[in-house]
Amino acid sequence: MIPVRRASIANLTQVVAALLGGEDIVVIPEGVSVEERDLPEGFVGAVVSTSGSTGDPKSVMLSRSALLAAAHACHERLGGPGVWVNPLSVLHVGGLMTVVRAVVAGCPYVCTDSDLGNLPKAQGRAYLSIVPTQLHRALSNPTISATMATYSAVLVGGQGLDPTLRTRAEAAGIRVVETYGMSETCGGVVYDGVPLAGVVPFVETGRIGLRTPTAFTGYVGLPELTETILRDGAVLTSDRGTWDGHALTITGRVDDVVVSGGVNVDLAALQRQLDDVFPQETACFAVSDEQWGVIIAVASTGPDLASIQAGLAGRVESAARPRLWMGLDALPSTDSGKMDRRALVSMWKDEYGERA
Repeated sequence: MIPVRRASIANLTQVVAALLGGEDIVVIPEGVSVEERDLPEGFVGAVVSTSGSTGDPKSVMLSRSALLAAAHACHERLGGPGVWVNPLSVLHVGGLMTVVRAVVAGCPYVCTDSDLGNLPKAQGRAYLSIVPTQLHRALSNPTISATMATYSAVLVGGQGLDPTLRTRAEAAGIRVVETYGMSETCGGVVYDGVPLAGVVPFVETGRIGLRTPTAFTGYVGLPELTETILRDGAVLTSDRGTWDGHALTITGRVDDVVVSGGVNVDLAALQRQLDDVFPQETACFAVSDEQWGVIIAVASTGPDLASIQAGLAGRVESAARPRLWMGLDALPSTDSGKMDRRALVSMWKDEYGERA
């Protein structure tokens, strides 16, 4: 068996450097629940956990060659290597890849708090990787946003970036790069709609696939699921979109379309409208209802149901307007910073039961 190295924050850089430097090991960050006996024989690389924001968390195997390909392609697109600053969990691909890129670049790696309160000013070429929620919060703090503007690029991924939020960030002098990818592709492999070198998107019946040298090896202990997602080196995603040969456009997730009042409702499109009217204050999800089949509910930190319905008037058809409301002090997110829709559904069921 290939030896396993359990990596803590203290030794993660050294362990990743050993892997990328040619040592045949498996790097598993502390907190990723994987038993050595479950790993396939001969696998060399790292294991990360998916966020679990829309499904059960899975352990994803990323080979050494895939990690190296992802890091080199990233630096090629950004214009060269630099210092990497990370406020993300290294249990997940976004955080781990900042370490990989720093090691490949031969540049320092800096770990900072998730709230960016201790974000250092960039000295020379430096990069920061965050999620949209962190960007939104940073823009409310002039000191943090000014510090963020010193970076050569700020990669924003993990979920869709609201165009209004991006415009605000760029007005503050922040050089935003919106990334698209997932754990199964070693993180972002499409920057601002344009694939990195070696990455070829395709769309089958509206579903996005990515043929890429950064493709994962498989899910630990889930060979059948691996076969449905990994096809001849291509990753079949759960996202919908279009590819015109030059730019990839993400329109939502395959499982984001629900039926309400006999009408197909795209939750991703509804969320974009909500974000436009109530930035970072609302989230939509679906629960069963005997009359409507599926009814759309909204969790909110601010506006009530009447305000939400009024704000959406003329923006979405009546079947897509929320009919129920659940007030929360704060919207839940996963430890990787994504909106946790599963948590919202669970909160609803705990409060009101299985059905509306």
